[in-house]
Amino acid sequence: MRKLAWAVATMALGALAGCVAPVGPVQVTRFHDAALVSSLGQGTIAVEPAAGMDPESLELRTYQIVVARQLRALGYSESDNANSNQIALVRVSRSNFQPGRNGSPVSVGVGGGTSSYGSGVGLGVGFDLSGPPPEQIATELAVQIRDRASDKTLWEGRATFTVKATSPLADTQLGAAKMAQALFAGFPGNSGETVEVK
Repeated sequence: MRKLAWAVATMALGALAGCVAPVGPVQVTRFHDAALVSSLGQGTIAVEPAAGMDPESLELRTYQIVVARQLRALGYSESDNANSNQIALVRVSRSNFQPGRNGSPVSVGVGGGTSSYGSGVGLGVGFDLSGPPPEQIATELAVQIRDRASDKTLWEGRATFTVKATSPLADTQLGAAKMAQALFAGFPGNSGETVEVK
């Protein structure tokens, strides 16, 4: 009997483990000039930190790697030198915040009814004991693709993603890949349109 209980508990924990990482949507907005779209997705490109970003940051480097992977899948050849045709400038920002509670943690309900036996009124009081909402982490990944020779912006996009601070997707390694995939899904996308990528 004890072995059966252990097996059931193990299966239940396995099922819960699969639910630990909620896969919420990524908000994606992209901009480009229709006249310049034909130059995208070809030639050589260098993936570099945007102005103001720390080039030594391991977190930024992780995002640069996943952005480079997506660009290669689109048809670019990655180049690490200053002779590349285009440049992809990567910017990442992360912030922690505590969401506020909607409404009061105390609710009061009044109910009444009548029947052939008389009438009655009841009063109910409910308490929300769930505690404050969990801390959240919001991440924004922004990429700008520029033509090196003319310095014109050919394409730019940003992806934002918010998860619980305890979610595995709050980890840079998992979250970076998800955001980069969403940002470049359907590249180059409709200019000025914000979409949710699940």
